[in-house]
Amino acid sequence: MRKVHVIDHPLVQHKLSLMRSKDTSTSNFRSLLSEISMLLAYEVCRDLPTTKVQIETPVAPMMAPMLDGKKTVLISVLRAGNGILDGMLKILPSARVGHIGLYRDPKTMNAVEYFFKVPDNMQDRDAIVVDPMLATGNSAVAAIDRLKATSPRSIKFVCLLTCPEGIRTFHATHPDIPIYTAAIDERLNEKSYIVPGLGDAGDRLFGTK
Repeated sequence: MRKVHVIDHPLVQHKLSLMRSKDTSTSNFRSLLSEISMLLAYEVCRDLPTTKVQIETPVAPMMAPMLDGKKTVLISVLRAGNGILDGMLKILPSARVGHIGLYRDPKTMNAVEYFFKVPDNMQDRDAIVVDPMLATGNSAVAAIDRLKATSPRSIKFVCLLTCPEGIRTFHATHPDIPIYTAAIDERLNEKSYIVPGLGDAGDRLFGTK
């Protein structure tokens, strides 16, 4: 589990609890996901490299550490990943954005790709893949499989919730990719939903069923 980072900050856990409640409205769910995504971004970006840039303060010139935002790429796994993407872009406004469109076949539970678009020169970039739920792990594995073909400099996977089954499936194929999450829940149910979870993140984010 050394490649799984659980972000257990009290503010993250409080907002996650509000999101879990079935009584939370679509608008509040959307706002909470944006807020919690900014908090997750803070932890995920803890080890991003900085470069020294010459600036002048009101008092004196100095060499100041700054991120190269253009080297960071946020990859949203559609459609629910966009909820995390919006929040993280508030913290990393200069980041480039990519999208991977996947849906889960209801019979096989396998991921089926329908869209893929990422920036050029991925070999020079650090990729942060975002998807609220790491449940069966099939979609996450498919997304990372596709992304690795572009040879990014580094990859991290960020989700709101996961479970032991999802982690096992993901790291069986991609043991080198760290997972950042707000919680590891108990298990999957017979419909491949995380228990206790929060339901279907995409449906709750967009008000669909």
